Amino acid sequence: MTNGRWDTDVVVAGAGAAGLAAAIRAADGGATVALLEASATFRQGSNTSMSTSMIPVAGSRWQAEYGIDDDSPDRLYADIMAKTKGRADPEVARALVDVGVELADFLTDDCGVPLELLTDAEFPGHSRKRHLCVHDRAGRTLHRHLLEAADKRNRITMVMPWRVKDLRRTDDGWLVVASSPDGTIQELVAGSVVLATNGFGANAEMVAQHIPEVIDGLYFGGDHSLGDALEIGGRLGADTAFLDSYQGHGSVATPHGVLVTWTAIMNGAVLVNASGERFGNESTGYSEAAVQVIAQPGAVAWMIYDQSVHEGALPFADYQQLLEVDGIRWVESSAELADVIGCDDSAIGRTLEHISACAAGTDTDPLGRTIWPRQLQTPYAAVKVTGALFHTQGGLKVDAHANVLSEGRPLPGLYAAGGAAAGVSGHGASGYLSGNGLLSALGLGYIAGKAITDG
Repeated sequence: MTNGRWDTDVVVAGAGAAGLAAAIRAADGGATVALLEASATFRQGSNTSMSTSMIPVAGSRWQAEYGIDDDSPDRLYADIMAKTKGRADPEVARALVDVGVELADFLTDDCGVPLELLTDAEFPGHSRKRHLCVHDRAGRTLHRHLLEAADKRNRITMVMPWRVKDLRRTDDGWLVVASSPDGTIQELVAGSVVLATNGFGANAEMVAQHIPEVIDGLYFGGDHSLGDALEIGGRLGADTAFLDSYQGHGSVATPHGVLVTWTAIMNGAVLVNASGERFGNESTGYSEAAVQVIAQPGAVAWMIYDQSVHEGALPFADYQQLLEVDGIRWVESSAELADVIGCDDSAIGRTLEHISACAAGTDTDPLGRTIWPRQLQTPYAAVKVTGALFHTQGGLKVDAHANVLSEGRPLPGLYAAGGAAAGVSGHGASGYLSGNGLLSALGLGYIAGKAITDG
């Protein structure tokens, strides 16, 4: 540092999955990288650390080892387009599905992330088992491995807590203006900048403006997802896209604030409201379920399941945390279940009878659910849940190389990844396909780092 000014090849703003992938890939390509992180608590409070570590990759060696030989980037692309009803950005979606295998190999072979194929769960919209994850299915474990990989690169200098406040184009590249919590300002000159500051889920004004349908829901994401990239990009004339897009979730245990894995739903659990009645097709997806739960009395619902579903959820670290906080109520009968929920015994009894009939194939669901793996058996488990906003999926518009666009043309040397960039989830909540967040974060981060050094 000289006279308050730092010079480096690359500045990466944000040390979540997107920023770390970009920083590591750029450093491996020979660049010096200044990695700036705004939050001192980002290891616990980033969207990466709060995720389930799942990355959808089609055609991987892990699938081949498991005997899945009929998946491909084309099939994953088709699944993304089907879930978004054809509204996902086709250029970015194509780039992400195509880079998946290369990204997975990079994470495992170059970064030391111990990925494995998740084989014991199904997710709405995915036609094949293709999610790669760490063993405990905890984003904080994935994040830790990436941080360790970055720490091993002497070309990466991590500085925190420093928040990128502004960018200005200069003859030498980009002037990066950053501030510390005490108000100190530093300026850095870099040839390239990667904005990986996440989305705007923690900015209530932006949420109210762009996705008002979820403004009354719980925010369950990183506290520094304040829309910094949108504000910085706006001053540069950058294009934006899909600002109404987000990942919601319909099953965050309340008041515990612990995610209940949607694997439970896919294995046979159901959601009922305070009257003991189902109110939506749970198998459509957890993202769109958020607003359905928020619309229920008190913005709460109850997830009902049994021992078999419980055992299927045990491998997830979040579910283990739910056990630790004693967030599950077990009961022996529908009458006891009614007492827990606070509804009429006859109402929950009718719901349970309908579930059994659907699972037995003797009835069809008027709400449209077709996935009924089994009849629920006593004892029953009940978890009180609410709907939540996890992270936004819209942001700065980028191309297939993660370049930020302005009037459709790349801003030279400026990239965006993760929540800072427009992802591939189309509009609203219903287009979110499980793993889209991490695929966009790691994929666009990796693509940006590669573009910076490889051209």
